[in-house]
Amino acid sequence: MKECPLLYIVLKTGFGGRKMELLNRIDQFVWGQWLLFLLLGTGVLLMVRMDFLPLRRLGFALKCIVGAEKKEKKARNGVSPFASLMTELAATIGIGNIVGVATAMVLGGPGALFWMVAASVLGLATKLVESALSVKYRCKNDKGEWVGGPMYTLKHAFPGKVGIILAGSYAFLAVMASFGMGNMTQSNSIAQACLVTFQIPTARTGLVITLLTIFAVLGGIRGITKITQILVPFMGIFYLLGTLAVILLHPVGLLQGVGAIVTMAFAPEAVKGGLFGQLTVMASLSMAKSMRFGISRGVFSNEAGVGAAGITAAATDTEDYIRQGYISMTGVFFDTMIICLFTGLAFAASGLLGSVTADGELLNGTELAVAVFEGTFGAWGAKFVCVSIVLFAFATIVAWAYQGEKAFEYLTGGRYSVWYRFVYVLVVFLGAVCSLELVWDFSDICNGLMAVPNLLSVLALGLGRNGMCEEILRYDSTRYEHNR
Repeated sequence: MKECPLLYIVLKTGFGGRKMELLNRIDQFVWGQWLLFLLLGTGVLLMVRMDFLPLRRLGFALKCIVGAEKKEKKARNGVSPFASLMTELAATIGIGNIVGVATAMVLGGPGALFWMVAASVLGLATKLVESALSVKYRCKNDKGEWVGGPMYTLKHAFPGKVGIILAGSYAFLAVMASFGMGNMTQSNSIAQACLVTFQIPTARTGLVITLLTIFAVLGGIRGITKITQILVPFMGIFYLLGTLAVILLHPVGLLQGVGAIVTMAFAPEAVKGGLFGQLTVMASLSMAKSMRFGISRGVFSNEAGVGAAGITAAATDTEDYIRQGYISMTGVFFDTMIICLFTGLAFAASGLLGSVTADGELLNGTELAVAVFEGTFGAWGAKFVCVSIVLFAFATIVAWAYQGEKAFEYLTGGRYSVWYRFVYVLVVFLGAVCSLELVWDFSDICNGLMAVPNLLSVLALGLGRNGMCEEILRYDSTRYEHNR
């Protein structure tokens, strides 16, 4: 912490040990059972109301991405649907896909992976509706650019002062989350990974990341999408090949790991003893814990229900907001059903889940990821994890720069956006050189609280008569009756 004197002084004087503990308790409350119930309940209601179309039309959504469907005209006031999706994925595919999965499977047991993927099925419905609403209720700013997101949707869902207050609250929380979870925590992860793997000083890494971020954000949404269109597919394929290799090289461990995942996902009572190694020796694991950590980490990763992806979706140059909703929905599929699933299976197959350090502590987070890949590929495994973290985290920094700026633009009426960019790139460097226990908790709270007003607007505009769910049903009926 003393590497950053200013932040150290602030934390010592303004956030003593008791206050930081209080912040941690607030974080636990925000991400408690009530929020998980709201997230899952909303997903269930939307999925049933849409007659399970998000699952039945997943193939159609994937076709929209690869261009099998009719292509949009050349973007004039926005970006292409593909570019928009890549930016959405850049914001969601981050360190949570590696570190978050490891934490979930250690704290909640192997069964957490099952609930993480299961919850993402409901997340398809939530992401479809919230993204379609963001495109439908968007507007143009003074520059002629499309702008939208939950801030604008909330004003339509709740006319009057209530909508204004909820929209302003959401925008403020989005700005705070962009500085925290979208920026500082990501740059810190990059700096620490480079320090441990290549012994590069954190300040030097922070300077490089800052300069790269400046070049990325100065071009606005078009500049950002040019980067994400190249970076996201490359980093996704690169990482998936590595995890697939770990899985295939441990066939026996994979079978045992899958057995542990299924068994622990439905363990009605706490399991103790050596059945699943040190995990059950050092902790009491049950179905309740598996659900809690699996669902919360899954939402943290794919952000279904948080609504931030709708800000990027609104920048798309298309009039077909339902089609764009389907495209955005695939972000949950790629993020959790593919990347998180492969990561979890690699951890389970390696046989290292539940291993301990020399100090007797469970291997967790980055340490577990490094141990898994290093145990398979040797010294190159640690470098693979480092490069993956760098790619994932930098993509998140770039994508959140746009989402945070649009939330800031909403709060300030389009003024001072250049100052947001200036502060944002400075925060990148600050995050790289400082310890961030406080920022993790604070930004996690912001993420959780963002979901509340967003889900309220989704329920209000999605379930009602002539709501978005009914529009999606009519869209599907018209489309497939026409194709017969």
